[in-house]
Amino acid sequence: MKRLLVVHHTVSPATHALHLATLEGARDPAIEGVEVHVRAALNAGPVDVLEADGYLLAGPVNLGYLAGALKHFFDQIYYPCLEETVGRPFGAWLHANNDATGGLRALDAITAGLKWRPAQAPLVVYGGPTTENLAAVRELGAAVAAGLVL
Repeated sequence: MKRLLVVHHTVSPATHALHLATLEGARDPAIEGVEVHVRAALNAGPVDVLEADGYLLAGPVNLGYLAGALKHFFDQIYYPCLEETVGRPFGAWLHANNDATGGLRALDAITAGLKWRPAQAPLVVYGGPTTENLAAVRELGAAVAAGLVL
């Protein structure tokens, strides 16, 4: 059984709704052979990362940068997981009100340093949890989960 670790910082109503849709996709009953483990970014640690086969990262862009909780997560896991997780797939979505450039740049730099492999390009969601935005993160969750068993 493959393990997908979902690491999120979704404290606003908008990000929480997107998170729930992401989990719907990742837990789609049509995707067999994947366990989905969910951890808040401030509680996830190296053991969670080492035990997973792939990752789905989610959270806001705050003040033009990756949310502090996600940065904290990466700070905690970087060196303990640096060698053991090379090549593992990840997906990510970021929620932004206007500009996600800094958040995307940070996400790219950190995951490139870890040598993780993007399962898909990161998704940026602007504004509220519209029907289209919810569908997009649901699809991302399903695609990352299904990719683990292909």
